[in-house]
Amino acid sequence: MFYSKKLKKFKHINHCFFSRRGGFSKGIYKSLNCGKGSRDKKKNIYKNLNFISKKININVNRLFLMHQTHSNKVIVITNKNKKLKKFKSDALITKLGGFALGVVTADCVPIILYDVKNNIIGCIHAGWKGALFGIIENTVKKFKKLNSKNKIFATIGPCIGFKSYEVDLNFYKRFMAKSKNNSAYFLKKNEFKKLFNLRKYVNDKLVKLKVKVDHINYDTFKEKNRFFSYRRSQKLGDNDYGRCISVISLTNFSQN
Repeated sequence: MFYSKKLKKFKHINHCFFSRRGGFSKGIYKSLNCGKGSRDKKKNIYKNLNFISKKININVNRLFLMHQTHSNKVIVITNKNKKLKKFKSDALITKLGGFALGVVTADCVPIILYDVKNNIIGCIHAGWKGALFGIIENTVKKFKKLNSKNKIFATIGPCIGFKSYEVDLNFYKRFMAKSKNNSAYFLKKNEFKKLFNLRKYVNDKLVKLKVKVDHINYDTFKEKNRFFSYRRSQKLGDNDYGRCISVISLTNFSQN
């Protein structure tokens, strides 16, 4: 379990970036797999979600997860939609107290956010596609729509590291077509491959939006004993992969 030093200081929230350890799943999903989209046994996933809910002092039924699609869609959870079974998005925001938001990842970037002035929490699933097409900008925009006078803190969690993220030239061209400045996030590996710094790409977007950023800086691809990794599972020839979860909750005081 990993915590942001900055977010730890705020008394109205709980948060945690969970590793793959401490859960109930077996085999390639060992052990704290929280990916409902995986082919792990449903009862094990539920046990794992129950475990993490207890750790952040929230009932498992008050933990909102997303059906993540690498989009730029953001959903604000209110009293009107809080009973929905599925939130199809790649970011969630709420100011409802007594609830938690979670994001599952296996190399993509988990980001949790807190607007200190207005007690609003959020989480983002930022893969390269969502990041390229505006998931971060859209999320911060939604925060500002709820209250323009804000002070947002964000923590960027464990994700695939710069030296582990090998991409082809078509991938590179997509980013260059968006902006020539994106060349700063790539390093040439050989004639056909480049390395991509997803963490820095995401970080710089948040900083540009005047968000205060800190990091839980681990490489999910390299740290096999700590994290699940889609890319590593592909390399090993596994037929599926587990997902780690990152969670933020708002205490009951602000429920409205």
